[in-house]
Amino acid sequence: MYKRVQYSTLAKRVAEKRRFIQVIMGPRQVGKSTLMKQVVQSQDIPYMFYTADAVPVTNLSWISDCWNAARAKMKVEHLPELILIIDEIQKIIGWSEIVKKEWDSDTFNDVPLKVVLLGSSRVMLDKGLADSLEGRFERIILSHWSYAEMKEAFGFTIEQFIYYGAYPGAAELIDDPERWMDYISGAIVDATINKDILVNEKITKPALLRQTVELSSAYSGQELSLTKMIGQMNDAGNTTTITGYLNLLSQAGLVAGLNKYANDLARKKNSVPKHQVYNNALKTLYCGKTLEEAILDRTLWGRLYESAIGAHIMSYAYAGKYKVYYWRNGEGCEVDYVLEKNGKLIAIEVKSNSDQWNRGLSEFNGMFKPYLSLVVGEGGMKAEDFLSINPVDLFK
Repeated sequence: MYKRVQYSTLAKRVAEKRRFIQVIMGPRQVGKSTLMKQVVQSQDIPYMFYTADAVPVTNLSWISDCWNAARAKMKVEHLPELILIIDEIQKIIGWSEIVKKEWDSDTFNDVPLKVVLLGSSRVMLDKGLADSLEGRFERIILSHWSYAEMKEAFGFTIEQFIYYGAYPGAAELIDDPERWMDYISGAIVDATINKDILVNEKITKPALLRQTVELSSAYSGQELSLTKMIGQMNDAGNTTTITGYLNLLSQAGLVAGLNKYANDLARKKNSVPKHQVYNNALKTLYCGKTLEEAILDRTLWGRLYESAIGAHIMSYAYAGKYKVYYWRNGEGCEVDYVLEKNGKLIAIEVKSNSDQWNRGLSEFNGMFKPYLSLVVGEGGMKAEDFLSINPVDLFK
């Protein structure tokens, strides 16, 4: 079975003497549970696995019950150590305080119980970690899969990666389009909305939230004003509501609304958003054409191509601690993606065919003096190469 690079990191940490809680974070269906399974099966350390998926959100005692069961197993079987794994823990309201209490109790009483927490809701995990567990945990962040990973694990071609995206669970379904679409719709979109967002957030218009996902995904790689979005939706809403929903969807690893790059914060916030999925499978889900049809449609393929580059950039942004924007200065003068980290800028222009020409990169270079400017595609870095690297390495 294919092992991601995070495997060695987690395997090393769980083999160490008890020191920190390990927190594995990432969007749904990127392989968090598989990674954990691979690691524990490679170790001689006993483990216990629990998931909060079907546990009532107010059942705080459930976490302590899991902990006590692990302690009891260690005591009865005279185990020198044990790994307690809890999946989707962020769904329990107030989870971090209970984890802190149990972890600190084990620390005080010298109980060598190692703990690994898994979660797909980044914002809820981050809040709990910051509120209660400072100094007690380490993160391992899983991004969506790169082209290099999908190629090595499933034999994907670059065209398949651009069209089908990077969900490993869907890779073996691509020969059955209906099953593939059902998987992306059910295991990704529906599960994220129903189990991550609606459970943790007060959403007054669930139908509008779903329409926001669909429209933003369909327009991935393109600018679309919030006013025009509302005009295409069946449910009533306003720009403030849509903005809030886009923020939630971004935190959940589905879609984001990128701001236009500018020197001042106000101009960034007030710009027309450029919509961008985190995984190109979401754009394909709403494109309405097969892979073969999409390749023959030059306009559609160009948009899928650009969206795939953007999805790769976005997928690594949180772990890489860089921000992503776009830039436009009039008609025909734009930069597709602008990355910002520690005062450094990287400007990226995507070219899917040799007919395209854009003066935006040279103008942006003159105005903002980026650390690096890069063309991905025709006349620049090959898409295969770019989609195989971690974009944060461009800042080195």
